[in-house]
Amino acid sequence: MPEFEAWWLLAIPLFFGLGWFASRYDARLGNGAHQRDGNGLPDAYFRGLNFLLNEQSDKAIDAFIDVVRLDPETIDLHFALGNLFRRRGETDRAIRVHLNLAERRDLDASQREHALFELGQDYLKAGLLDRAEDAFVRLEATRYGAPALHHRLEIAQMVRDWPLAIELAERLQRDRGENRSREIAHFRCELATRALAGDSPGRFEAARHELERAVQADGAHPRPWLLRGEVGAAEGDAAAAIEAWRVVEQHNPAWLALVASGWLAAFTALGRRDEGIEALEAVHRAHPSIDAFNALASARAERDGGESAVRWAEQALRAAPSLLGLEKLLAMKATLLGEADRTEIDLAQRLIQAQARRLSRYVCEHCGFKASQFYWQCPGCNRWDTYAPKRSEELERG
Repeated sequence: MPEFEAWWLLAIPLFFGLGWFASRYDARLGNGAHQRDGNGLPDAYFRGLNFLLNEQSDKAIDAFIDVVRLDPETIDLHFALGNLFRRRGETDRAIRVHLNLAERRDLDASQREHALFELGQDYLKAGLLDRAEDAFVRLEATRYGAPALHHRLEIAQMVRDWPLAIELAERLQRDRGENRSREIAHFRCELATRALAGDSPGRFEAARHELERAVQADGAHPRPWLLRGEVGAAEGDAAAAIEAWRVVEQHNPAWLALVASGWLAAFTALGRRDEGIEALEAVHRAHPSIDAFNALASARAERDGGESAVRWAEQALRAAPSLLGLEKLLAMKATLLGEADRTEIDLAQRLIQAQARRLSRYVCEHCGFKASQFYWQCPGCNRWDTYAPKRSEELERG
């Protein structure tokens, strides 16, 4: 029953359109080429309406195609029907409707362009990305040039063609006056990440080149600086890593939690572990984060011993209570106890483990998609910068 009701809600606009077209026909008589009823309406019109009411969509399309052929003024009816199918997820039917219109030689150029644009959207929704791309490319010199370019940018991101995404975003920025700097910075960072993940001798230089251009596009964003630090760390250049991450510490300190372990490792490599711990603790006090907490607890245990680290963790949790932090604290305490004395701690760990896992996810602020790892682009809605550098527990705490 709910599906049936949804169908009627979607069909309401179409029925208004049908009524309008019926009124347009009322004043006219047929020319004898097609069978019409006493009011001058083609029989195909009533067959299509009847099929539609009986949810026989395929037969309705055939009937309405006949109506369109009889009188070009019913083309808007066809567009309405195709869009209705696309909204309902029936992309194969939407494609059939719009393809028929796009191939009509008796329609003017504006109508065929409209049909091609709708067809591109059908292909896009159906996941036929090559066909959608082809349709939108053909529309660039038309009145649909701007939305077609937007769709092409969307497709480039879906297939992770970052060079093309950069080209299209720069065109929108240059020719349309749209601010795409942040997206371009992300696309450059994606190329840097791809280079860094490779094994070519020039991968570090290639990554640095892309990150320099990312900073040129949007130097206020933390991602290029976080990645520059990762490049330095991967090269074994701890000083370069710290230099890049210092920019994040100064301008976007909450994001430093994403590289907390790397931050401490870089300072330790230079014999400056105390300085690294002190700086990260200052950030953690201002912007509590389970990632920074875990990194600091491990570093303190290594430097000061387990008991001292436990005391620090207890104090930190009193300042910023956290179930995830409590799980870490119990694990630290367990290492200080003998096998016979760990029963109660093991029980407590098991009790909070499931809840802690639920609270450890990152959450997209736009669509609510939850992920166990951090994403710059949400896998659910594909939007950029919708994840905070905080776990769901920290977001719920506010």
